[in-house]
Amino acid sequence: MNDLIYKLEEVYKVKPLRAVKSPLRICPLGAHVDHQGGLVTGVAVDSSVNLVYASNDKGFVRVQSLDFPDEEYFSMSNVPEMVPGSWGNYIRGAVLSLKRDYVLKKGITGIISGKLPIGGLSSSAAVTTAYLMAVCDVNNIKLSKIELVKYSHWVETDFIGLKNGILDQSSNILSEKNKLMVMDCHTDQYHLVDLDDRVEDLEFVIVYSGISTGLMGTDYNNRVDECKVASWLLKEYNNESLPRLKDSILRDVDKSIFDRYRDLLPGRFQRRAAHYYTEQERVSQGIKAWSNGDLVTFGKLMNESGNSSVYLYESGCPELITIFNILKNTPGVYGARFSGAGYRGCCIGLINPRDKEKIKKTIDESYPKLHPLYKDVYKVSFAKLDDGARYIEIN
Repeated sequence: MNDLIYKLEEVYKVKPLRAVKSPLRICPLGAHVDHQGGLVTGVAVDSSVNLVYASNDKGFVRVQSLDFPDEEYFSMSNVPEMVPGSWGNYIRGAVLSLKRDYVLKKGITGIISGKLPIGGLSSSAAVTTAYLMAVCDVNNIKLSKIELVKYSHWVETDFIGLKNGILDQSSNILSEKNKLMVMDCHTDQYHLVDLDDRVEDLEFVIVYSGISTGLMGTDYNNRVDECKVASWLLKEYNNESLPRLKDSILRDVDKSIFDRYRDLLPGRFQRRAAHYYTEQERVSQGIKAWSNGDLVTFGKLMNESGNSSVYLYESGCPELITIFNILKNTPGVYGARFSGAGYRGCCIGLINPRDKEKIKKTIDESYPKLHPLYKDVYKVSFAKLDDGARYIEIN
């Protein structure tokens, strides 16, 4: 954080008002179901996107990233349009999201940076939350955590154009250290599950594949549509009134209906629905395992989730599948799965920290040989659990 403070003073000649620490997130269970109104789990980790900022009383946004070139500079009264691939989209979207309900008179002047590879840990949600919190702060806007989740979600869906649910934002904002955040994406109700006190320690290994392609260039949105078609077909088979396809989700279809008509669903739609219903069962079982401190069972459920993502949801790429197979067969790893949407980026594993060196050695000995193209860019990192997004006072 000190580097950001120094950079802000050096580049913009202003004193920082405050900082935001916005953590990256991991979804241990609940893969690919948030957009269908399902139950999901999430935790925040101790790697974060950090923003140091001052109030810009003239109503301008001036932000420089230490991770990307150029400066984002615009008037709050004239926000530029979304530019595909630009890191500045998230501050633009944050401003527009708030402007739907508030008059914003003050902008921010800031320096932002993050840790760990982007791709699979939802740095986009972390960045957006950081911007929203900073703009709210300088304009004296008080939002609840759930309201902050919704403003952040709008940026990715309505401004960026991604058809995702609220898992990323919820994990980033609502999480608390050593607790499992459980979100009902249909009702927006959530609760935090304590980790049993008998668990001495746990960490996550995060293996970056070396591939960072934006979700808009993957099959992510196609999979969302396929789930909607599956729900729509199941309702039709059950002689229910049919909503608009874009409003149809699997959460509205009881599992008993899927069990009754699953064989009528065409191949890919049957697989997507099967993933949804089995993943919901894994979430329910995982909540109990977490609260009981049963990391072995929790890890087994993560492995099952990973297999379902590969074979039923059909996400992943050869590199991620390689990492997943390495992790789930490595001693010290309770369980593994893709992180995030699972088309690029990272694979995660729940681990016993005492085995960190052995786990890293196993990956380093295997992955570069199988995928030499990424031998110089893949990365193995480890993360502990942390609290959700928060302001940091600067002395």
